[in-house]
Amino acid sequence: MALNLAQKEKIVAEVAQIAQSAYSAIGAEYRGLSVEQLTKLRVEARKAGVYIRVIKNTLARRALQDTDFACMREGLTGPLILAFSQADPGAAARVMQAFAKDHEKFGFQVRLVALGGELLEPSAIGKLATLPTYDQAISLLMATMKAPVQKLAATILAIQVAKEAA
Repeated sequence: MALNLAQKEKIVAEVAQIAQSAYSAIGAEYRGLSVEQLTKLRVEARKAGVYIRVIKNTLARRALQDTDFACMREGLTGPLILAFSQADPGAAARVMQAFAKDHEKFGFQVRLVALGGELLEPSAIGKLATLPTYDQAISLLMATMKAPVQKLAATILAIQVAKEAA
């Protein structure tokens, strides 16, 4: 069923709104996948806070036009599924990379990777997928800030114990 102008405008507005607030975007070719496999991808994406949409390339170009992901415009060819990270920059990369490992033989292939207004090589999905989540990043920061104070306290305690033992 063909979309009328109002439906197309609604889709473009929805994708543009998501793209405005997204941290990163992944475009993957899904040719050869069954509906069941795509449904599984959508479920995994939803769990990870990733917005996934199959959209016509012409509509995707319009939706991404005034966003950080306008750099993806030239690569929007063929049957693509777009994934936008809403939770953290690496969320879409983790979902798409895990799905690609299991479904590469069916034709699923990551073709576009964009982060911060910059188009990256598709092979960069591995680096993007290893980025820490927000909670992991805060945890690393707190551990780094806590370490010097903890070592100072341990040193002072060791000196006091040594004086009492002498």
